[in-house]
Amino acid sequence: MAAHRRGMWWLWEERSLTTLTMTQLDPQSRAARRGMSDISIRNLFIIPTILFLIIFNIFPLLYSLYYSFTDFRASTNAPANWVGLANYRELLNDPFIWTNFAITAKYVIVSVTGQVVVGFGVAMLLNRDIPFKGLITTLLLLPMMLSMAVVGLFWKLLYDPSFGIINYALGLGRFEWLSDPDMALYAVAITDIWMWSPFVMLLSLAGLSAVPKHLYEAAAIDRAGPFYTFFRITLPLVAPILMIAIIFRTMEAFKTFDIAYIMTSQPTTEMIAIRLYKMAFQEWQTGMSCAFAYIVLIMVVAITNIYVKYLNKVKER
Repeated sequence: MAAHRRGMWWLWEERSLTTLTMTQLDPQSRAARRGMSDISIRNLFIIPTILFLIIFNIFPLLYSLYYSFTDFRASTNAPANWVGLANYRELLNDPFIWTNFAITAKYVIVSVTGQVVVGFGVAMLLNRDIPFKGLITTLLLLPMMLSMAVVGLFWKLLYDPSFGIINYALGLGRFEWLSDPDMALYAVAITDIWMWSPFVMLLSLAGLSAVPKHLYEAAAIDRAGPFYTFFRITLPLVAPILMIAIIFRTMEAFKTFDIAYIMTSQPTTEMIAIRLYKMAFQEWQTGMSCAFAYIVLIMVVAITNIYVKYLNKVKER
């Protein structure tokens, strides 16, 4: 019993000494010579970060939230009048706004689905021992590094009915992709798929490389087919990181503005970001546009929350 007590006392002294060592600075260190404690060093890094978030993130959100309840117009010097929830009611009762939401939802589904299929498929092909694998991967990442404006102008030339290479390659004659109301949205989605599929490919490749090889070896010994191996081994293990890619790309697809605005002016491609831009900087309905921005924010947060809950369920399997 006495030996047990001595052992417990020794363990307590060791933990106390370790804690004291971790919370005290080395007397020979530069920070100790300047008289700075651990808490001072921590605050030196944390406080500027908090101030940055407050000034550039939280303050604009609160400022725009106030304007969403007013009839403020940035084009005039007239004072803003408090209108309460009138802006929100008007927006939610506007059928054209719901049309913009429907166009955006259609675009998000087509674009994100295409990116996942193409990106994951290319990652499956690259997850093998092939020559020049590193060079091929680097070249495939190039579209993601380009500017949105450059990509939009580049693909606008490719879709040109007079000299565009896409019509020539597909034998479509003088088909007008961007002028056709039914095809303009799909043309923009194809451009987005080309640009951001490498992002999904990169994350998928990281997930595929982390799958234990012995699982495939065991499946081969049991004579499991490729479909069984894919749906029972590959997909379940890669699903969490694939869901992360889907979350990021869904949020970005909801905010798509540059490519669609540059490539076409068809009403069938007027997504919520374009409608918000026109409302804020062409019609100068600043208060109304702030309310619209918050409606979009709430919808994106709700959709992201659904994705995150599903991601947690996938991780628990």
